[in-house]
Amino acid sequence: MAFSSNRSVRTRQMLGALRPRRPGVNDPATDPTPPTPIRPRSAIVAATVYDDEGHRTAGFTRLADTFRALRSSPGGMAWIGLERPDEHELAALAREFDLHPLAVEDAIQAHQRPKIERYGETLFVVLHAARYLDSIEEVEFSELHVFIGPDFVVTVRHGDSPDLATVRARLESTPQMLARGPEAVLYAIMDRIVDDYAPVVSGLDYDIDQIEGEVFSGDAHVSRRIYELSREVVDFQRAVRPLQSVCQSLAKGAEKYRVDEEMQTYLRDVADHLIEVAESVETFRAALRDILTVNATLVAQRQNEEMTHLTEVSIKQGDEVKRISGWAAILFAPTLVGAIYGMNFDTMPELHWVWGYPFALLLMLAVSVGLYAVFRWKKWM
Repeated sequence: MAFSSNRSVRTRQMLGALRPRRPGVNDPATDPTPPTPIRPRSAIVAATVYDDEGHRTAGFTRLADTFRALRSSPGGMAWIGLERPDEHELAALAREFDLHPLAVEDAIQAHQRPKIERYGETLFVVLHAARYLDSIEEVEFSELHVFIGPDFVVTVRHGDSPDLATVRARLESTPQMLARGPEAVLYAIMDRIVDDYAPVVSGLDYDIDQIEGEVFSGDAHVSRRIYELSREVVDFQRAVRPLQSVCQSLAKGAEKYRVDEEMQTYLRDVADHLIEVAESVETFRAALRDILTVNATLVAQRQNEEMTHLTEVSIKQGDEVKRISGWAAILFAPTLVGAIYGMNFDTMPELHWVWGYPFALLLMLAVSVGLYAVFRWKKWM
């Protein structure tokens, strides 16, 4: 589309106003420097082609260049790493490598459980990497999707882990391993993920030891910490347990899909380490259940002790009230008699009786002693 000269001048003026002026340039309209175009973010982290001996031949930043290099390298293999790709980038891979639409949809949307599925000659594997954040006592999970074909590996990462650059560098340092094909890449990725589980296990183990000490110290916030750590262990178990099924499926299909014995040995090693992790996670769940039970028992015991103390205080207060009430009643009797005879009316009975005063004293004493005896009998005093 052609723009008029006036519109072009106005456009240059606006761009010049937004751009800082260079020394010696006074008129932004005469500045020939074109604006820097905004490039869309590329999801390609690495795209590398290897020859049939496992040596790296070239690395690219565009998928089209990678496809051409792979087609011109008989017996070679391409490893394309993506991070949070969009539909267009995965569509190009799907057309080139004949990826199944359902697998591509899973790779775009993410939020899949660890699993393994086979679509013709393509293997689709979903893995969950994990790392422990000690500062907030949480396990951070990242999802990784891996497409394995006869001559390609496509990794789609949704998260910061695992560190696939380290995996790639380790494999490139041992070309004989890369020469075994895409299965070697898959097993190396799984091995790295399982190895990364070890710090998570150590972090959870340390926190559980801390919680055990807090339970018996009477920390009021330990119940919440137990619950939150239990959720982290459950989430970790959801990542580990399905991965065992993935290893079992790979082991069962190794002979059918002609995976060499060395790769099978490598897979068994990964599976053995995964079993250790799974057993540790199960131990953590049982330990947290026991800790939660013990904590509930201790909380109930402390509540019972507090209720017992309150009851004892209430009983003591009741006894004191009884004693006070008893003495008040005893003192009230002579006070009542004295108050009646202290009114000094002329017409009161026994007012001029010779024995009236001793009788009044005797009456006061008798009533007080009688009340004291009754209160002692009722154990009020």
